[in-house]
Amino acid sequence: MGWRAKQRLTSATIHFFMIIGSLCMITPFAWMVLTAMKTKSEAISVNPFYIFPASGWHIENFVEVWKSYNFLQLYGNTLMMIALRVLCACLTATLAGYAFGRLKFPFKNVLFALVLIQMMVPGQIFIIPQYLIVSRLHMMNTQFALLVPGAVTAFGTYLCKQSYQSLPASLEEAAELDGCNIGQRFLLVMLPLTRSSLVSLGIFTALFAYKDLMWPMIVCPRTDATTLTAALARLQGQFTSNYPQIMAGAVMAVVPMLIIYLIFQKQFVEGIATSGGKL
Repeated sequence: MGWRAKQRLTSATIHFFMIIGSLCMITPFAWMVLTAMKTKSEAISVNPFYIFPASGWHIENFVEVWKSYNFLQLYGNTLMMIALRVLCACLTATLAGYAFGRLKFPFKNVLFALVLIQMMVPGQIFIIPQYLIVSRLHMMNTQFALLVPGAVTAFGTYLCKQSYQSLPASLEEAAELDGCNIGQRFLLVMLPLTRSSLVSLGIFTALFAYKDLMWPMIVCPRTDATTLTAALARLQGQFTSNYPQIMAGAVMAVVPMLIIYLIFQKQFVEGIATSGGKL
């Protein structure tokens, strides 16, 4: 077998497994859309088993869910939470990362070890103290309550620290010789060079915020103040569930993130690739 034949065989094998992987990823989403178009009896029927709706495409499932829950308000609550978490996470992480990565101060290693410890324990451990903070401030069912867990991120601090440490010290030295103070060196020289890390942090913060379920259900029990994921969880009944309507709500919940991904696809890929290279 010649070199070209081996190359074609290798390429065909890679494409085959990539196609299989793509089908495995797409199948749950396709099944979600198909189930949203079925009747309740068709969705739970085993014999016969329906892949496609047998009695027509039932758009009324989307209408019923839209009427039951104010999706425009849910979209607004969720997008506002994501925007606030991304803003606060990027702001606090880049400041802390610069301090740990470029400055010298007492107990620096001890304090950074405390930051790393937060990455080693489950996030559920912090739910009780965070809930007490929100409750005693009388901020339940507000955007502030949704913001609390994502305002500061240990992962973001670590990511920004690694990014600042990778920059040459000669940049700061040249800026200092030009008369820049610490704030000017940070804002004008170092911060613009870590834009890719901030993009990565923003992407991961947005994804984690969008799929957060437990915290919104705890601090925002009211339907008009909660997020998409918490509202979808309430569609699940204790003894019986209308699966077509649940899937219809899931489809409507996926649409905003899908649109955001299609618009910022290049930034998503670059951000994930950059974060993988830094860690």
